[in-house]
Amino acid sequence: MRQHKRLMLSVIVIFMTTVLASAQHLLTGKVQDEKRQPLAGAAIRVMPGNKGTVTNANGIFTITDLRPGNYHIEISFLGYENKILNVELPSNKNTNITLSPTHQTLNEVVVKDNYREQRHREETLNIEIVNDEFLRQNRGGSLMQSLSRLPGLSTMTIGSGQSKPVIRGLSFNRIVVVENGIKHQGQQWGDDHGLEIDQFAADRVEVIKGPGAILYGSDAIGGVIDIQQNGVPAENSTGGTIDLTAKSNNEYVGGSLWLYTRHKKSYYTLRTTVAGYGDYKVPTDSVDIYSYRAPLYKRHLRNTAGREQVINFSTGYISQRFQNRLFLSFLNNKNGFFANAHGLEPMQVDTLVHDRSSRDIRDPFHKVNHVKVINRSKWQINNSIWTNDVGYQRNFRQEWSRYTSHGFMPAVFPEGLNFPSDLEREFVKNTFSWNTKGSWNVAKKLKISTGINIEYQHNRIDGRGFIIPAFDQQSAGTFFYGKYSINDQSLLHAGIRYDYGRIHTEHYNDWFTTPVNDTDVHLKRAEELTRQFSSFSWAIGLNRSVDHFNLKGNVGKSYRTPTAQELAANGVNYHRFSYEVGNHNLNPEVAYQVDAGIEWSKHKTAIGITPFLNYFTNYIYLNPTSQHDRLYGNGNQVFYYTQNEVLRYGTEMHIHFSPTPKIKTGFIGEYLYSEQMNGDKKGFTLPWSPPATALFNLKYLPYTGRHFSETYISLDYKLTAPQNRIVPPEEKTDGYQLLNLSAGSTLGPSGRTSINMQIQNIFNTKYFDHTDVYRLINAPRPGTNVIINIKTTF
Repeated sequence: MRQHKRLMLSVIVIFMTTVLASAQHLLTGKVQDEKRQPLAGAAIRVMPGNKGTVTNANGIFTITDLRPGNYHIEISFLGYENKILNVELPSNKNTNITLSPTHQTLNEVVVKDNYREQRHREETLNIEIVNDEFLRQNRGGSLMQSLSRLPGLSTMTIGSGQSKPVIRGLSFNRIVVVENGIKHQGQQWGDDHGLEIDQFAADRVEVIKGPGAILYGSDAIGGVIDIQQNGVPAENSTGGTIDLTAKSNNEYVGGSLWLYTRHKKSYYTLRTTVAGYGDYKVPTDSVDIYSYRAPLYKRHLRNTAGREQVINFSTGYISQRFQNRLFLSFLNNKNGFFANAHGLEPMQVDTLVHDRSSRDIRDPFHKVNHVKVINRSKWQINNSIWTNDVGYQRNFRQEWSRYTSHGFMPAVFPEGLNFPSDLEREFVKNTFSWNTKGSWNVAKKLKISTGINIEYQHNRIDGRGFIIPAFDQQSAGTFFYGKYSINDQSLLHAGIRYDYGRIHTEHYNDWFTTPVNDTDVHLKRAEELTRQFSSFSWAIGLNRSVDHFNLKGNVGKSYRTPTAQELAANGVNYHRFSYEVGNHNLNPEVAYQVDAGIEWSKHKTAIGITPFLNYFTNYIYLNPTSQHDRLYGNGNQVFYYTQNEVLRYGTEMHIHFSPTPKIKTGFIGEYLYSEQMNGDKKGFTLPWSPPATALFNLKYLPYTGRHFSETYISLDYKLTAPQNRIVPPEEKTDGYQLLNLSAGSTLGPSGRTSINMQIQNIFNTKYFDHTDVYRLINAPRPGTNVIINIKTTF
């Protein structure tokens, strides 16, 4: 009988233990500020499971249906530092959380939070992380122009709405732009081809300066720009934002509406953006084109107006161990090209028509339609996390310009061709992408990641003009990456990657005939070509934090496969006033790169320096010659793609000091040196190398009360050195000085509305950007520009 009682007791104990273990628990708490006042509307997110809610009017939150175990709680509130806590259920059912106001140094540096600090500690490469607040305070003509205030990042600009990122002097296909986990693929090989991305949709941007090839592939030889849209809304919440922007220089008016709603496990978001702008104004009355001086009507760079419409939609599902999100985006834009610079001879421009309105878009112009579909999945299985990203993109681009015969083109455009006479060029690229990655903790101190990246591009061309042939390109890569915690202060990184690439270009013949040896023939501009490439990349790095110092170093090898333009171009680039010829014998670029960083911070002061060194065994670039084209353009100089040994080094530096809680000062500087080590341009730099720059900032945070908060007044003094190290036919560019002013504040006790204002180029200074596309015609950058941004959350 006693044995039966013991058996029954054991069964009851086991049963009760099982019930308790599977029971659902509540997690409650209160969020307050440093003065112990409740924060209503603070966002609470619990991981794993990605459950969330917001605090009520008393700062209290409750999350239900949690199983026993360890959880991470992330708490965020506008104007306060994010906080991450570890709790164990059922032991820690109640918790009180105190948030601290955000600490800011310069506008160039993102608001400090736990995520940023963690990424800086764990990333051996130098990284900048900015959020939506930074982007609003530094709103430019495009997302890349908004980011150009970061050290080491600049832009190659055409007009006021198109720009390409430049990281430490490297651009084009040496920079990977990632949006929601998938590489953005348009026609980024061209000088005038901007990025088809809605800058209002960017919620957080990470800029990796240096080789990111291990995780992102061979195109990341120069750096990575990783763009993330808004995160997952809190559980059972509905709301949105209205974002309005106006600019005086080109009469820009734009707005973006974002809506979201979430139930328990599913959510939906919708963003629509509309913008329009006119010709931008420059502080000069004329520009130089060849030997002709073209006057400007009312100092407008004629036909640089544009329009843009974007729709972004996403829907997602969240459970305890799995989450999935589908992104859909549709972007359309139409931009004019400066009429005197794109296929029109200066004296043929009908100024009466072009100058009738500063907002109309006439020949020449381009139209771009970009469709993007991305599905992101994430599983948590025991101590491992697996992600899977699948993407499809369709980039449809057309360049339109009035038909003008050159060389042996017929004087009158013939009938019967399968493209209209005014269609200069057309490109249609379809891209399919797949990325999968797994990460898990092998041991207490060792974390391993491995993954596969596959991409296929199908590009077709049309129109009367030719510069690159149609092509198909496949790439595949696999990587293995590990992080080992030597101790609490040191983290060792190591990774290796193998990439394979194949590119096939189609042949192309002129649609018109050219006499050759008394015979009229359709000249062949491109041969059919197939090339295959493969290589290993590797990197090893170390992070170490000692007292107030943070040290990091990284050394590695990267490589990049040649593009279709570099292999098979044979046509006029109107924006560079050049005739470009590819080289089908080019080998992949190989670079050995060293990056370092040291930062010291204590109380009111932070000082950091980030030197780097790159050695390219065979850098690909356009080499100018003494030849001039007479068949397809107006005597443009001929450039050949070639490879040379190149050495590059430089650094960025920042100093921040806060003498009082209301006054903050800072300095940011950057310097780059590059030199060709062999070839006929030995001793020269590389084309379009950015000059040294320095930015001094003074920021004042006045006292604010109930109706105003987070108020700031910021003054920038930017000093740019002259660029005298050039590669002919480049011209030397004088240095310049700019003064910019910005200010902003959050309105009302609820803090739902914010206003930010900028006055760029206060004194309407005439200056030239050495990397600007229009530098070759002595067109200066825009004059004074007043920018106002208003954002309201509801």
